[in-house]
Amino acid sequence: MKTYFSGRSAAPLGAALAAALAAALTLTLTACSAGDPVPADDAGSALSHIHGLGLRGDTLYVATHQGIHSPDADGRPGLVGDRRDDFMGFTVTAGGDFLASGHPAPGDDRPSDLGLIASTDAGRTWREKSLAGKVDFHALDTASDATVYGYDSAAGLLRVSADGVTWDDRAALRALDIGVSPTAPDTVLATTETGVVRSTDGGRTFDPVSERVLAYVSWAAPDALFGIDPDGVLFRGTGGGSSWTRVATVPGGAPQALTAVDAGRLLVATQDGVYESRDGGRRFDRRMAVESGGGGH
Repeated sequence: MKTYFSGRSAAPLGAALAAALAAALTLTLTACSAGDPVPADDAGSALSHIHGLGLRGDTLYVATHQGIHSPDADGRPGLVGDRRDDFMGFTVTAGGDFLASGHPAPGDDRPSDLGLIASTDAGRTWREKSLAGKVDFHALDTASDATVYGYDSAAGLLRVSADGVTWDDRAALRALDIGVSPTAPDTVLATTETGVVRSTDGGRTFDPVSERVLAYVSWAAPDALFGIDPDGVLFRGTGGGSSWTRVATVPGGAPQALTAVDAGRLLVATQDGVYESRDGGRRFDRRMAVESGGGGH
């Protein structure tokens, strides 16, 4: 099979993924004030764009254009901690730590690119780990051996680190999302305009494995590989991403983020809310309400 996306140049995103990316960047939700989660109604300022989802225990965390949020009992978003940064990339590690990237809030004097930052207290406080002022990761994932994979969208480059501090530059590619195998640390999938591509050498080279065009992908366990297309149709993957079977259409329109917790439990952000499934994607319940609006980056 011909290897591609392995050099330092890359073609622009195709129409399908460009549309998915545009949809993901033009959605808004209403926000809250700092500290413990506070109802959005009390803040008076609008949030926009969901970029990542994660669980710590049974608490849902939603990475947005204006900070990390968690829903209250009524599904209203409340800010976690006091940082309203634009969290473009976000993931929860197996140990429960948060890793993120993006841009500081308006008026903050930190570098415009956050590099990799980490939180050990569920997003209440953060510390810089690496690449501050140099990189804005739009996708982050970790392998079973704690290797960190980050997709640098500005450079169109996959970067890989064993410790989150020292990084290797790997393949150049135009992608929207990445997903790392839960059992093989060197195997990573990426969603591109022509379908799903796979690397088995730690992201140094990628080969096409499926023509299925997906916006987001998440690989939580050997039997828990899921992807969602730009129209919000959920698929379950087998064969390491080579085959995809339609499961259902997620409510709420265009997708913004996808996280598989295990083979039965899924989190999906769409245009009108964050939804959870506990039966492998056949049925979804809304965990957090979202109010979409105009504007974008």
